[in-house]
Amino acid sequence: MLTPNQVDFYGEYGYLMVPEALTAKEVAELRAEVDRIVAGAASATSHTDVYDLEDGHSPATPKLRRIKTPHKHFPYFNDLVRHPRITEMLACLLGPNIRLHGSKLNMKSAGFGAPVEWHQDWAFYPHTNDDVLAVGILLDDCSEENGPLLVIPGSHHGEIFDHHSDGYFCGAISEGLNKIDFSKAVALTGKAGSMSIHHARALHGSAQNRSAKQRRLLLFEYAAADAWPLLGVADFTDFNARIVLGEASIVPRIRPAPVRMPLPPAKAQGSIYENQRGAKVKYFAEVPAARM
Repeated sequence: MLTPNQVDFYGEYGYLMVPEALTAKEVAELRAEVDRIVAGAASATSHTDVYDLEDGHSPATPKLRRIKTPHKHFPYFNDLVRHPRITEMLACLLGPNIRLHGSKLNMKSAGFGAPVEWHQDWAFYPHTNDDVLAVGILLDDCSEENGPLLVIPGSHHGEIFDHHSDGYFCGAISEGLNKIDFSKAVALTGKAGSMSIHHARALHGSAQNRSAKQRRLLLFEYAAADAWPLLGVADFTDFNARIVLGEASIVPRIRPAPVRMPLPPAKAQGSIYENQRGAKVKYFAEVPAARM
């Protein structure tokens, strides 16, 4: 459970850090499962439904950027998204009925872990209301040196920025960066097993990992069950199967929130890393990590 102070903090600032959300034993089990999955990447020669590869990947020198939608492919993660300790905390923010929207594991390997440009998750998947958030579980100790998630406090109350370039969605803010005060950015650091929570409208990103320490971050995206995706429901059976707490609803709750649809689709498909290739200006390519 979250305390009233934690709930109020999230409401005001749009993010929260929860230390020791997973036990040391649970972290060890999570790491072992991830190591098993990563071992299979050596045989991949291009992006797959599971693996998103870093530039320069080869069977001889495997480099993995992301494990895609692990809850779909591995029973361990389908169970973890329903962990009572996680869902009990989320109920304090989203209410008693919660649906999983998606999942991914960003690897951020030592020395070359790719950056993620500034963006808002809401730009990728707007809903009928904005009771939508992402949970991040740290597999490794995370400090300011190994590419932590960065959030602009309170930005979830503000505008939804344009994530397009040359008329196509690119999953990054490339033309409105001058409106953002990056001096306010907060690094979501912590020990392995800590959990971050950030609102879907919160501005966030992360620099390249230039350290000798990896920073793996497992991300689960959740929404209130009566928040319906504006892009539609492709598979109603799967949609309801992703209820992790409480019950499904066929009555969307409508609450006004600024929306800009992620259409036309990005020219580069596959993941946010591919989408962001289309961004004209890349903040983390221009700004040294020391500034953050």
